[in-house]
Amino acid sequence: MSDIAVLASTAVAIVATVVLIVRFHVNPVISLVLGSLGLGLMTRLGFGKTVETITKGFGDIMADVGLLIAFGVLTGSMLKEMGAIERLVDRLLRVFGPERLPYSMALTIGTLLQSIYLDVLLVISAPLARTASRQIGPLGTPRMAAAMAIGLECGIVLMVPGVGTLALAALLHVPLGTMLLWGLLLIIPTIVFSVAIMTFLFRRGFWNTAADEIVAVEEAGAPVAEVVEKEQAAAVGVRAAQAPAPARPVTPGAGGTPVDGARPAAGPRGAESGPRLLVSFGPLILALLMIAAGAVAQAADVENDVMAFFSNPVVALLVGLIGTLVVTRRLTGRSGVEKAIANGFRESGQILILTAVGGSLAAVVAAGGLGDILRGYFTAGTFLPLVVVWLVAAALHVAVGSVTISAITAAGILAPVAPALGIDPVLIALAAGSGSLFCVHVTSNTFWLLQSLLGQTTRGALKTTTVAVSVASVVAILLLVPISLLF
Repeated sequence: MSDIAVLASTAVAIVATVVLIVRFHVNPVISLVLGSLGLGLMTRLGFGKTVETITKGFGDIMADVGLLIAFGVLTGSMLKEMGAIERLVDRLLRVFGPERLPYSMALTIGTLLQSIYLDVLLVISAPLARTASRQIGPLGTPRMAAAMAIGLECGIVLMVPGVGTLALAALLHVPLGTMLLWGLLLIIPTIVFSVAIMTFLFRRGFWNTAADEIVAVEEAGAPVAEVVEKEQAAAVGVRAAQAPAPARPVTPGAGGTPVDGARPAAGPRGAESGPRLLVSFGPLILALLMIAAGAVAQAADVENDVMAFFSNPVVALLVGLIGTLVVTRRLTGRSGVEKAIANGFRESGQILILTAVGGSLAAVVAAGGLGDILRGYFTAGTFLPLVVVWLVAAALHVAVGSVTISAITAAGILAPVAPALGIDPVLIALAAGSGSLFCVHVTSNTFWLLQSLLGQTTRGALKTTTVAVSVASVVAILLLVPISLLF
C-alpha cells in the first residue's frame, strides 16, 4: 500500500474507535478490538493475519504486565480493607499541617498509593480531603481538589505501579525499574510545580466560592472524626449509586477489630487504631525499593543472579503482596483478607482487558507499516519527537476522554518509531503519559467523582480538574524536554 493509504487507514480506524466510545457509548474494550480489526483489514494484512496480530499483541502485553497489575490491585485492595489510607491522610495533616497538606497529599497519592484502583482511592480519600480543606482556609476546597486531581492522574501514567505506566513500559520495552526511577524523577517536580501554580491562580482570583463551590452545611462543634464518618457515608452512597455493594457482616478480627465494619476513623480518635503506617505500607515500599535496586544495579553494570531474581518486578510485587496479606490477616482476620482479594479480582478484570486490547491495537498499527512511514517525519537527537508524542497523546485524550487509553494508543502508534529516534524509550513513554493528562474533561469518571465528592459545581471542577491536570501535563513535558537533550 502507498504511504498515504496507510496513514488514511490508520486515521480512519482511530477516529472510528473514538466515535464508537464517545458518540455511541460502546465499551472501550469492544471499540478498540473493532478498531484493530478494521485497521488490519484496511491495511491488507488479511483476515487470518489480522486476527493473529490482534491476539499476539493481546498476549504479549498481558505476559509483560498481567501479573503486575493483578498483584498491584490486590495489594491496594488490602490496604483499603485495613483503613490505611484514612490513617495516612490524618498523619500527613498532623505532620505537615494544613497549609502543606495539598502538596503532601498529592505526592502521596501520585506515588505511594498507585496500587489502589483509582475510583476506590478517590472515594476513600475525597471525604477526608474535604474535611481537611476546612482547616486550610477559604481556598481549602479548590486547593485540595486540584491537588487530588493532579496526584491521581499523574500517578496513573508516570509512576509504577500505575496501570498506564505499566502498559507504557511494556509497549515501549522499558525495564520497569528504569520506568520507576525516571517516573519518580519526573512526577515529584511535576506535582509540586503544578500544585504551586494552581495555588497561585486561586489566590489571584481564579476561584469564586459563590459560583464554583457548593456551600456545605456547617457542622459547628462536631468532632473531626464524626464529620469524617458522615462524609465517608456520603461518599459510599455516591459509589453505591454506580454499583450496588453487597451486605457487610461484622466479624470480630484480631484484637476485637471489626472485619467488615467501619474503617478506623481519621482524626485524633482513630489515628492510632490498626498497625503503624510503616507496617501497613512497609511491604509495598519494600517491593518498590527492590525494583529500583535492580535498575540501579543494571545502570552500574552489576550482574548478580540473586539480585536479578529479587529485583524482578513480578517477584518484588509478589513479596509486597504477601507481606501486605500477612499484615491484613493479623488486623482483619481471614474474612477481611478474603473480602479484599475478592474485591481486588473484581476491580482488576476490566483494567487487565483494557490494557491488553491497547496492546492489540499497537500490534496492528506496527504490522500495518505506520512505523516505517513515520520514521521519515522525525529528526533524531532533537526534542521534536517528544513534543510530537505529547501532542498525539493529548489529541487522543481530548477525543476519547480516557488517560489510560490515550497513553496506550499514542505509545502504540509511535512504538515502531522509537528505535530510530535516538532517544531512550523511557522518555517516549513519559512523553506519552504526560500528553495523555491534557484536558481531563466531562467524559472522565474522575471529573464527576471529584466534582460531587468535594462539593464543587461543574464550573469549579473544570478549574480544579481540567485546568489543574492540563497544567501538570504541560509542566511535565517542559521538564522532560531539557532532560532529553542531555541523553
